[in-house]
Amino acid sequence: MATSAVHSNPNANLSLSNEARRSMRNQREGTIRGYYNDGHGSRGHCTYGIGILVHRGPCTAEELRRPLTSAQIEASFASAIREAERAVRNNVTHQQLTQAQFDALVSYAFNTGARGARETFQRVDRGDLQGAANTIMSNTYSRQHGRRVFMPGLVQRRREESAPFREAR
Repeated sequence: MATSAVHSNPNANLSLSNEARRSMRNQREGTIRGYYNDGHGSRGHCTYGIGILVHRGPCTAEELRRPLTSAQIEASFASAIREAERAVRNNVTHQQLTQAQFDALVSYAFNTGARGARETFQRVDRGDLQGAANTIMSNTYSRQHGRRVFMPGLVQRRREESAPFREAR
């Protein structure tokens, strides 16, 4: 019985394509061998490696001095990718995704977290692909110190992530 339940999800066997993984690593995230404040300099969120959020708010002085190995960075990136893939598979269970749509949703969930992607997942699962594209495009802000801050660096990323839904059907 459990096997048939797994196969009832049309996206159960999808995983992030190698091309999308390379794009996330090299163009969207980049690799920094240490901790840094992502966003608006010292007011950003503490992050390390390949876009791995440590916590909201700036890094402490101790975190900024903490060394990281390539193995730690790669393991964290792989784990975050698996988590984003799982979020897409668990939340989009009624609509068959193309590889491009799956890749886009994994990238989006990697960046926003599963909670941040919830509305987009719901729209895709209902078949509202244009609504999903609009929701992705509207997510170009970050919360920093209780304020909503526009993040111009997210605009191109959101265009790329929303494209497979705008171009569908």
